[in-house]
Amino acid sequence: MISYPDIDPIAVSIGPISVHWYGIMYLIGFAGAYFFGMYRAKRSNGLWTPEMVSDAIFYGALGVILGGRIGYILFYQFPAFVDNPLIMVRIWEGGMSFHGGLLGVIAAMFFFARRYNKHLVDVTDFLAPFVPIGLGAGRLGNFIGGELWGKPTDVSWAMIFPNDPLQLARHPSQLYQFVLEGVLLFCVLWFFSQKSKPRYCVSGVFLLCYGIFRILVEFVREPDSQIGYLAFGWVTQGQLLSLPMVIIGAGLIVTGFKLKVFPKS
Repeated sequence: MISYPDIDPIAVSIGPISVHWYGIMYLIGFAGAYFFGMYRAKRSNGLWTPEMVSDAIFYGALGVILGGRIGYILFYQFPAFVDNPLIMVRIWEGGMSFHGGLLGVIAAMFFFARRYNKHLVDVTDFLAPFVPIGLGAGRLGNFIGGELWGKPTDVSWAMIFPNDPLQLARHPSQLYQFVLEGVLLFCVLWFFSQKSKPRYCVSGVFLLCYGIFRILVEFVREPDSQIGYLAFGWVTQGQLLSLPMVIIGAGLIVTGFKLKVFPKS
């Protein structure tokens, strides 16, 4: 077993103001997307400008925050929401959903695409390679916060998380997700998109790979206590929400290579 590096979740405190590591991870994600977006914009033959990248990151940030919060409440806390709708605005209690954030970003990019007269999927194809930066940073934030841990295990790298009421040795599933959803997914998307790909393909690879990675990690991740397993003693909400991503992602890749349409604006 490996000792959990008990890091204070508060990175900096200045008087009554506290800056949490999780918030810093969000900033790292947006900053990373901005940096690589600018890099790609310079090589887009005029299809993307610095102003477009800045606006896309702003729209995306709104989509992540609003969609992530709304998605968490609807996907994981719906009975509590029905009893007390005000929990939606209790952001200080925590709770964000990747799948909700994804839907929020897609909605935000719809409005962005209309503003700049772009095809929605051309926008998501451009932005998809940068998303894993935020995903990976977010999983590190989960690890530092000692939350969203894995199932009990006897593997040699198991950890006991301070916030675990049972104090059991568990899979550090946050780190698994950091490697798969962050590092590996970024590498796959970055190298896949180095040369121009037909419309739909990059977005399809993102959905397909993320969906597969998330489904796999869910086998060793502790399910949300208020939901538990949905079926057969192993199907989780995360797997159920990720399965459509795999199907849609595969469909987009096939469609993209079949149509072979490239972005023009």
